[in-house]
Amino acid sequence: MLQFLPVTVELLLPQAHEDAEALEAYDDHESPSDYVKRVVQAKAQAASRRMQDLCLAPKPILVADTSVALGGKILGKPKDAEEAFRMLQGLSGRRHRVITSVACVKTTGRIILRSEVSKVWFARLRDAEIQAYVDTGDPMDKAGAYGIQGHAGSFVRRIEGTQSGIMGLPLYLTAKVLGLR
Repeated sequence: MLQFLPVTVELLLPQAHEDAEALEAYDDHESPSDYVKRVVQAKAQAASRRMQDLCLAPKPILVADTSVALGGKILGKPKDAEEAFRMLQGLSGRRHRVITSVACVKTTGRIILRSEVSKVWFARLRDAEIQAYVDTGDPMDKAGAYGIQGHAGSFVRRIEGTQSGIMGLPLYLTAKVLGLR
């Protein structure tokens, strides 16, 4: 999605000794919105430390995270096909929220963090339809076990919010955080 913004991008990936997945550990007492904000704040701080540790010249750092929430429960990335199937069954015929937080660490070290919530209504899905989608493998690395930009986009009856936010990087919000808007 960043190709649609006037920015030059360099990846600043976690180093081998960093446990990036630990940043996404979920606390049952957190609301989905608080969870996403906390994860993005932690990722921003980790990326800033990484830049310093690698002795890189200061540049703005962009981080984002997206979660799917059904009621007050977060639907993360499924561990296996069975969990993906159950998640999609739970979303079938219902409305859920897709929450994305975006942060920019400025060269001064200041972190600007903003969030966006989109509401998504799924059609009622037949078990065979869910299984066929799960069998593609597409749900396995996606929060809520689906990606709106692929076949699962046909499950969506209606959205309130931005499709780019549901895909994981809301362009307008990202442009605002980067100071382009």
